[in-house]
Amino acid sequence: MELSALLLLALTAGFLLFFIIQSQPKTHGHFPPGPRPLPFLGNLLQLDKRGLLDSFLKLQEKYGDVFTVYLGPRPVVILCSTDTIREALVDQAEAFSGRGTVAVLDPIIQGYGVAFANGECWKTIRRFSLTAMRDFGMGKRSVEERIKEEAQCLVEELKKYKGAPLNPTFFFQSVAANIICSIVFGERFDYKDHQFLHLLDLIFQTFSLMSSLSSQVFELFPAILKYFPGAHRQIAKNLQEILDYIGHSVEQHRATLDPCAPRDFIDSYLLRMEKEKFNHHTEFHHQNLMMSVLSLFFAGTETTSTTLRYSFLIMLKYPNVA
Repeated sequence: MELSALLLLALTAGFLLFFIIQSQPKTHGHFPPGPRPLPFLGNLLQLDKRGLLDSFLKLQEKYGDVFTVYLGPRPVVILCSTDTIREALVDQAEAFSGRGTVAVLDPIIQGYGVAFANGECWKTIRRFSLTAMRDFGMGKRSVEERIKEEAQCLVEELKKYKGAPLNPTFFFQSVAANIICSIVFGERFDYKDHQFLHLLDLIFQTFSLMSSLSSQVFELFPAILKYFPGAHRQIAKNLQEILDYIGHSVEQHRATLDPCAPRDFIDSYLLRMEKEKFNHHTEFHHQNLMMSVLSLFFAGTETTSTTLRYSFLIMLKYPNVA
């Protein structure tokens, strides 16, 4: 028994040693200078978890406007001044147009769709998406008209409260989601529709999980933590449920598609898929359609509703400006 225990302990220690060696951040290459990382942990112990900005500003004083920190074994290049960020994202936009992976989303997204693709794939899908969302290919109602229509629905809902205090968060979420649904799926939902409410719940629950400590730790060590329970599994489950809804909608669109009168983003995409069906190198395939719709619905809803909420808070705080 003692021999077996010692053998198990030795194997465990050997595995941990091997893992630490493999996790040693690679400091060679062309990364900008930065603090020396520790094996496995990188520079995590040198950063103030309560205020990363303060930590980065201190490192800026020592290493300049561009430096490297290791979040666990992953190197991250920090641009730490307005001029440097402008030079990178404006003056050299082409070189900095790539997108990194989000570990908790990557098993589902897999680099497809308008928000997470890279290179020529991203350029092609982005160009099409902008055109399709602007005019839907056949001169249908403009995005502005859809926004005005949804804004009027919001006003009617707010009137029901007759000036009583309320938390408008849900309404901002619903407005943002409905505008995107109108553009992508060709329909809007009543604010009490059960399917609509469930989709909203999945979206905002997922964003909450992505912000959790569990997900942040997962981003640092996904290769190991993917085998263990955590928020990443619920995130994958939520996204898959949204994709199931999108897939059902795509099939409905395919069955009722009129080539002469595309109704929305999905119709426009299906027509482009049909046009390029003999092109074996096309970016217009089912996987990119699913992930593009997910990106528009998932990311667009949360970001827009959050912007609306902050805008109203600012107007409440500074009514003289509003």
